[in-house]
Amino acid sequence: MRKRKAAPQDKNQDTLLGEIQRLRKQVHQLELERDILTKANELIKKDLGISFLKLKNGEKTLIVDALKKKYPVAELLSVLQLARSCYFYHKASKRLYDKYAEIRVIMADIFEENYRCYGYRRLHAMLRSNNRVISEKVVRRLMAEEQLVVKRTRRRRYNSYCGEIGPAPENLLARDFSSCRPNEKWLTDITEFQLPAGKVYLSPVIDCFDGQVVSWSIGTRPDATLVNTMLDDALDTLSEHDKPVIHSDRGGHYRWPGWLERINTSGLIRSMSRKGCSSDNAACEGFFGRIKNEMFYGRDWAGITLEKFICFLDRYIRWYNEKRIKLSLGAMSPVKYRQHLGITT
Repeated sequence: MRKRKAAPQDKNQDTLLGEIQRLRKQVHQLELERDILTKANELIKKDLGISFLKLKNGEKTLIVDALKKKYPVAELLSVLQLARSCYFYHKASKRLYDKYAEIRVIMADIFEENYRCYGYRRLHAMLRSNNRVISEKVVRRLMAEEQLVVKRTRRRRYNSYCGEIGPAPENLLARDFSSCRPNEKWLTDITEFQLPAGKVYLSPVIDCFDGQVVSWSIGTRPDATLVNTMLDDALDTLSEHDKPVIHSDRGGHYRWPGWLERINTSGLIRSMSRKGCSSDNAACEGFFGRIKNEMFYGRDWAGITLEKFICFLDRYIRWYNEKRIKLSLGAMSPVKYRQHLGITT
């Protein structure tokens, strides 16, 4: 029986499949080399343009350990040109003596106790306050080795704007959120938390002086009661002579009769963002972003009731005021900073 000759199109198909396979291997190799360079930058602060073949064997061992969950160890050793015996020698040496063993435990405790939100700069500041003096570079490397990763997630902004229902005051702050004393400039807004159990709304007053949350209310409806309760609590903190500017967006909550009556009676000065310009209240938006990145995103809220979440959020804000350090305040919390300055509130 005569054999059928392969059609030209079959040969072309085989050629294309071979080319696809070659390109896939090439892409895999490039991704591997990119990941190695990225880890070299994260762990040992090597520039991304260096040749990873020039790394020390101990540094190569760190990279292999960091990437072994994604790539086979044998492949990593081959690409890095690191002998298997040398790799296991450095791993054993690291286990025998780790001068940062105690620091690692302290760092992990600080990270967990502070909502897993401290990056290497604030961890470094906390270690210094505990008389543990190491460089930021080492802190960054140890965080990577211990997988102390701060989660970052883009948020969706809650919008309370319901159209122009009356004349709005001028934007008195004009994006200048600096303040030389407490109760000079206040910011307020509403943000929404979406959970499987429903929605929760937070309405705070933020002091531009140090970012302290002057007052806040939490509820399941973004109504007049939410903002009026918050404002009443904020007014209770003022002395007779304090008349801060209170800045908000153009949401309907800040034009309702109850709100306006409280503002006029207390002598507060209204300021509003321009229409559709959220950056006019950027400092308050930044506060919401920090809350959601630090305590909301990346957590599983299934099975959590709204009441439990409200308690959790309230506890976080108290921690934010009393314990969460800010590098701009000399690595102190807002409450500690005011105590340091001798300011009583």
